[in-house]
Amino acid sequence: MPLRELSVFDQREAFVKLAMASEANRSALCRDFGISRKTGYKWLERHRVSGTDGLVDRSRRPHTSPSRTDAATEAAVLRIRAASNNAWGARKIGWTLGCQGWQPVPALSTITEILRRHGKLDRQAQHPGPHVRFERAEPNELWQMDFKGHFPMAAGRCHPLTVLDDHSRYSLGLEACDNEQDGTVRERLTALFRRYGLPFAMLMDNGSPWGDSGGQPFTIFTTWLMRHGIRVSHGRPYHPQTQGKEERFHRSLKAEVLERNSFADLAACQHAFDRWRHVYNHERPHEALGLQPPATRYRPSPRAFREALPPIEYGPGDIVRKVDGEGAISFRSRPIRIGKAFRRQPVALRPSGEDGVFDIHYCVHHIGRLDLRTLGVAACGFVDIARAMPTTPQAPHQHQAENAL
Repeated sequence: MPLRELSVFDQREAFVKLAMASEANRSALCRDFGISRKTGYKWLERHRVSGTDGLVDRSRRPHTSPSRTDAATEAAVLRIRAASNNAWGARKIGWTLGCQGWQPVPALSTITEILRRHGKLDRQAQHPGPHVRFERAEPNELWQMDFKGHFPMAAGRCHPLTVLDDHSRYSLGLEACDNEQDGTVRERLTALFRRYGLPFAMLMDNGSPWGDSGGQPFTIFTTWLMRHGIRVSHGRPYHPQTQGKEERFHRSLKAEVLERNSFADLAACQHAFDRWRHVYNHERPHEALGLQPPATRYRPSPRAFREALPPIEYGPGDIVRKVDGEGAISFRSRPIRIGKAFRRQPVALRPSGEDGVFDIHYCVHHIGRLDLRTLGVAACGFVDIARAMPTTPQAPHQHQAENAL
């Protein structure tokens, strides 16, 4: 039969029994049990006072905690956490306490421990690590636009349209829409343009209505933006990180508004969106902005929205062609396909400096390059124009990338 392995408690009890014998050599016993004389006498004293109960390990927690966070501060931390729909972390809560005049503001580690102690944090959650951030130098240089995934209401579904300024992270628009169609987006954007002015560029993904299912870089919607002097960029397909600020905004919207809430209709959604959008822009600290709210960095655009646009005009040296109903022009007896998004609109061809090569422009935008040398003498039918629309605004050199036909 195997010998029973003694527990720590059993060893302490055996030591005490042997050490209490009248002829015991306590120094030798301490050496035999692998403990110091100080530890040996500690267990003897505890046994004398409390019997075998004194041999059990005691809690090392101090009897008093004079530096422990007071109940009022803990309550304030939990109140701010609850107001954010349990989404804000220590940095945002600490910044908010400071703005409310709370003194002293607890350390970030203290706030984190308060949240953990009250079961407000997942101990297993790990921070994804430092982010490499890119932002435009000034407000309105670039707006990002996207639809947040639609969700059900008591009546119908809501399709949240979000528009964000790249430099300041200011939420320009958070619109509760009942569809994702061109007319709906154009109506909501027009209201934003009237209020904030026009951006210099806009970034969006490849989905409808700003993307074409056939893979074309231009749509009727994007040509409408271009007509107003706005350069349009598309994110790389299957790379949502191109619109990282929009993706992060959607995460905050989901965590602080959509989760654990239900809405009766679009009016209820819009009411909740408007209330949260004010908090996001003017009160909620943003870590990428040094814990300042986006409103501290945003100002309206100097480019006013024009209700009525003048006719499109080109320079005297331009070769102007009108795109027909099929999206094509005729040039040097050859049919050249421009795209149906430009139907019945004038475009300009300009010599590029290379023999037989022409740059094609719509308003002030370069939309492609035509190389007649690659067509051949017997070329017929429609020839697709090269894509010149940038796919990502982070690399300015891509704006000039052009592919010859």
